[in-house]
Order: sequence, then C-alpha cells, then structure tokens
Amino acid sequence: MSTGLIIALIVIAAVVVVIAAAMTLRARGPRRGPSLKRRFGPEYDRAVARHDGDTTAAERELTERVQRHGDLRERPLEPAQREQYEARWTAAQERFVDSPRDAVAEADRLIAEVAGVRGFPDGGQYEEQLAALSVHHAHHVDGYRRVHRAAHLRAEDARDGGHGTEDMREAMVAARALFEELVRPARHDGTGHTDGRHRAEPNGGRKPAGARGGHLPWAMNRRQAKES
Repeated sequence: MSTGLIIALIVIAAVVVVIAAAMTLRARGPRRGPSLKRRFGPEYDRAVARHDGDTTAAERELTERVQRHGDLRERPLEPAQREQYEARWTAAQERFVDSPRDAVAEADRLIAEVAGVRGFPDGGQYEEQLAALSVHHAHHVDGYRRVHRAAHLRAEDARDGGHGTEDMREAMVAARALFEELVRPARHDGTGHTDGRHRAEPNGGRKPAGARGGHLPWAMNRRQAKES
C-alpha cells in the first residue's frame, strides 16, 4: 500500500470521527438546555441574562456548577440547632422594625452559617456557596443573593440606589424562603439528603401563620416600615 493511500485513509478516518463527534454533540445539545432549565428554573434565566443572551455560555456555566456541587449531600440539623436558628431568625424579624440594616445583616449571616452547617461551602466563600446552593435550591437562592447585597451596601450607596427600608424588607422576605428550606427537617429517604426542588407539603411542613417563625409578623413590619 502506497504512502499516499495510507495518508488518504487516515484523513478520511479523521473526518469521519469529527463528523460523528459533531452529530453526537448536536444530538445532546437540545436535551441539555431543557434539562438545565428545569433544574435551575429562574437561575437559568438569570445566567442567560448575565451572559447577554448567550445560552451556550450560560449552560456551560450551569453545567460546571452541577459538576462541582451536584454530588453534595446536605447534612441534617439537630433539633436543638434548628430551634436555635429559627429563634435567631424570629429575633432578626422583630429587630427589623427598629433597625432594618442590622436585621438584613443578621439574615445574611444566618443563611451563610446554616448553609455551612448543612454541608455547603463555608460562608466566607460567598460566591462558591451561592453556586452550590443554586444547584440544590435553585428556586429560592436569589433571596440569599438579594439579602447579601442589601447587607453589604453602605448606607450612602443604599440611599443613592433607592435601596430603602421597603427594599430591604422585600430582600429579607425573599431570603426567608431559602432559610426555611435549609432548616426544614430532611425527609427520611435513607440518606438524610433533602432536595429543595421537590417539596409539595402544605405550607412546606412549617408552622402555620401566626406561630413562631410564621409569616404574620411581616404584615405588621411592612406597615411600620412604610410609616418610618
């Protein structure tokens, strides 16, 4: 067999491999987008917006998050820990009326602390912790993002950006959904793992409105915040 024929066969084989790889990627592509969109929900749209509408770049980022944090297993809280965290959140809510900035700062610290105890990256690594939370609690993680931003705004920046008392209250209300997911007892599935994407219990299995840690106090806080 001549050298020229051997080279031609190698080139043809290489072309076949490239075409097969391209067809495989094309076949996988349409499935990856919907799968990521189902998993991340509103986080998917935020990622696309952050990448100026580039869905490929957004899906690459989200896929990397899943690869880094998808195997994380959340550690359950002890009942005493859960009660302590819930009491601290209730105290922060009550403090909001007189000192909203201190309240959102405490909410930010609480979520970071609880997430760390549950097995997520330490709160000192905010971006990495947020990324991990987005993989397992995608539908509520933006509340943490909002309260963290509010907690770290300087007073003058908050005034200039219109981030007043009502904005802080809304950020804290949004963050509460994630806090409740993090302190909720894990379902007994044999692993102690809780998946924040699949919960349909009435009121999330939480205490009814008006109980300690319920939603009722916020109606009063909102009214008082507007009057302040």
